[in-house]
Amino acid sequence: MKPLLRDAMDNGYAVAAFNLVDYNTTKAMVKAAEELNAPVICQTSSKTIKYFSHKEIVSWVRTVAEDSPVPVVLHLDHCHDIAMIEECAKAGWTSIMIDASELPFEQNLEQSLKVREIAEKYGVGMEAELGQIMGVEDDMVVDEADSVLTDPEDAKRFCDALDLSAFACAVGTAHGYYKGEPVVDFDRIQAINTLTKTPMALHGGTGLSDETFAKAIARGAAKVNISTNLKHVWVKSFVDYHLAKPTDFEPLRVGDAQYQACKAMFHGFIEKFGGKDRGSAFVAKLG
Repeated sequence: MKPLLRDAMDNGYAVAAFNLVDYNTTKAMVKAAEELNAPVICQTSSKTIKYFSHKEIVSWVRTVAEDSPVPVVLHLDHCHDIAMIEECAKAGWTSIMIDASELPFEQNLEQSLKVREIAEKYGVGMEAELGQIMGVEDDMVVDEADSVLTDPEDAKRFCDALDLSAFACAVGTAHGYYKGEPVVDFDRIQAINTLTKTPMALHGGTGLSDETFAKAIARGAAKVNISTNLKHVWVKSFVDYHLAKPTDFEPLRVGDAQYQACKAMFHGFIEKFGGKDRGSAFVAKLG
């Protein structure tokens, strides 16, 4: 993930990162990336791993991505469990994230440095978070009153110590759907990226406007996370199909309706973030 996000940051685009739901959504996101000649990040939450297992998820991604002509990253999203992080790195994840953002700065850094050792041991990318992003993520709730925007100077100290592939920080976005108009601090994004020179992971992408995405990406956001939107499309496409054809109980037709709806959603975000036609160019740079 590190060279991919550096390429995105240097060239003014962002890589779309989607939290996969099942094999069908994994296949759809890689296919969408291939159709657009774009890189993509397949992310997993801790609860998804607990439900399906490491072995199953790695097998899905390997099946759809190992012969793909575009770059595909398998990334562990928000994780507090260092044992799980190492299991993922060992099992085949190509990027891991430690989220110790609820801890004071020094303790957060201490935990993150432990994960830095794991990332180096297995040769994988790493993301870490400073500041608390409000909303609900993987059953963890951060109220607006408890959210803490990331201080740019603290961000520099944090990133200098960790050599991250991606830096997650609180800049006014939120996990889940927004109840009101989000107030994204673009000056803070600019300041953090200027000081850290580390590709920023913009969490809480669902519900942001095209203008917000464009401004954040122009200021250095190189990875944009989409999770809630996918969950809604996955469920709604199933319900819509059944309402339209209430007597059709053929699972493959229902599954294909979900696949097509999710793929269309992936298409939209990949193009919106500027990833189209970046895939083969990045592969060529790697030689």
